[in-house]
Amino acid sequence: MGALRNVALLAAVLAPASPAQAHLMNSGFGPFYDGLAHPLISPEDLLPALAVTLLAGLGGARPGRLVLATLPSAWLAGMAAGFAIGLPAAPAWLMAALTALVGALVASDPRLPLAAVIAVAAALGMLHGYDNGRDLAATTGALLAIVGIACSLFAVVSLVAGQVAVLHAQWARLAVRICGSWIAAIGLLMLGWSMKA
Repeated sequence: MGALRNVALLAAVLAPASPAQAHLMNSGFGPFYDGLAHPLISPEDLLPALAVTLLAGLGGARPGRLVLATLPSAWLAGMAAGFAIGLPAAPAWLMAALTALVGALVASDPRLPLAAVIAVAAALGMLHGYDNGRDLAATTGALLAIVGIACSLFAVVSLVAGQVAVLHAQWARLAVRICGSWIAAIGLLMLGWSMKA
């Protein structure tokens, strides 16, 4: 009799529970603002976006402007595809390996062709966007969250790429490269963690 009473009590407690919000932190300000905050509090999304932005900024103003157009657009297209299609996303180890690779590119500061920088930004945007969109399909207000994420990425890329593009002092460029090495190191840690799980 006591077990039946405990089951009934548990059912009564769980019945009014609100649905889970996968992938998004629920701030209470609404889905747009939750999406706006998402890239800033999700290292698996923020680090590759920062890495590709630093890479473009080291190349100068033109790559910075083109990545400003490419990364948020590709991320938005990826989110729309993930939301609509919902097939499994790329494995976490691949995302971590790409983050480490782009961080290593920033650290080494190669003179990449403009097309290569744009291709890296588009690929990262599509992969991470697809993962976000797929996870957001199960939430309420997903379309507003998607717009919020795209706006947040646009702001991050415009601020960071603009600041890095105007750096000419060697010590300042070295500081950016050191940031790239830290992103690469964190990407390797994320890679190890994803393979452990």
